[in-house]
Amino acid sequence: MQSVLLGRVLVLLCASTAWGDVLVQPDFDAKKFSGLWYVVAMASDCKVFLGKKDHLLMSTTAITAGAGGNLNVHMEFPWGDGCNRMDAEFLKVGAEGHFRVPDLGYLDVRIEETDYSSFAVVYIYKELEGALSTMVQLYSRTQEASPQALKAFRDFYPTVELPDDMTVMLPKSDACSSGGQEAP
Repeated sequence: MQSVLLGRVLVLLCASTAWGDVLVQPDFDAKKFSGLWYVVAMASDCKVFLGKKDHLLMSTTAITAGAGGNLNVHMEFPWGDGCNRMDAEFLKVGAEGHFRVPDLGYLDVRIEETDYSSFAVVYIYKELEGALSTMVQLYSRTQEASPQALKAFRDFYPTVELPDDMTVMLPKSDACSSGGQEAP
């Protein structure tokens, strides 16, 4: 029992070291970050993601600045024969641009880089089905990511030890017809 507990403590210590190495966008502005984003690319070591990455499609995320630096987020993603919709509150912790999302198992979310008008690189450290994993998402204001956005994504995900074979560029989909336009 003690060795299991010690193992979990060591995993959390290593994880917190990884979290600490990821910076957030300097002077992050939640109001400028608000609006519709397309999730155009992802990288992750999550076993569920890796098993399904070749079947995933582009999703949308509509963000509204909330009270106290929180973000209200409405996500729409193609799934099976339809569209799944989910709302979540990203709770600000520490610096602006740093969040936790307990309802989704997101232990650490950081807006690593954004120019607000065209792209954002989002770092997520989460727990799913008892396993810890790292994810990086590339947000774009359009369904076509700019060369600058792709470069930022490709420059960042290796810094959190995600190799190229754990990435996917997400194809477009019409399954979510509202395009994330609903208010969160």
